[in-house]
Amino acid sequence: MADLEQKPIRILIVDDHPVVRAGLTSMLGTQDDLEVVASASSGEAALALLGQTICDVVLLDLRMPGMSGVETILEMKKAGRSARTIVLTSFETDEDIYRAVQAGAQGYLLKDTSLREMIEAIKSVHAGKRYIPRDIAARLAERMMRTDLTARELEILKMLSKGLTNKQIGQVLGISDNTVKNHVNSIIEKLEVSDRTEAATTAIQRGLISIEEA
Repeated sequence: MADLEQKPIRILIVDDHPVVRAGLTSMLGTQDDLEVVASASSGEAALALLGQTICDVVLLDLRMPGMSGVETILEMKKAGRSARTIVLTSFETDEDIYRAVQAGAQGYLLKDTSLREMIEAIKSVHAGKRYIPRDIAARLAERMMRTDLTARELEILKMLSKGLTNKQIGQVLGISDNTVKNHVNSIIEKLEVSDRTEAATTAIQRGLISIEEA
């Protein structure tokens, strides 16, 4: 049992930026109880590696070309991979945090996190615990208390952000102006904002819709 306890925690780094992968490998490589066993530039490559390499913890970027971090976590679960996941990202919108944790991430860290905190997170997650910094955890709790927008409401929200009127939205969706108005009122209530303009701005800030969609 003592021998097993002394084995280093095996880490897979998944990030589409070579500099980030090299930096993390170098930093974590200074720790005797951690071992970077592999790195991958995409979610697809990570899934292939997990089929060949024994790994305990995956440090996973959230936004990558092709398969996103959230999609990678879901595919790992579907494939029955036992490695635990820490999202390591530059993004901290409420929706990013919520989607990652809902998908099954056990940790959520920003890329400017100190080495000490990263090591603490890796060890905590490896031990079966969750590691989410207090400020991010508070935002996650707030996001989880909010009622989810429906698919139709998100669709209308994207159109609101482009400046479409109720009449124009109704024409696109083939529904009445009054039905659109009801949806808009529901969106405003759920997002706890005062008008449609604030709804669109808040949705972008929280990551409910992207700037590209606006």
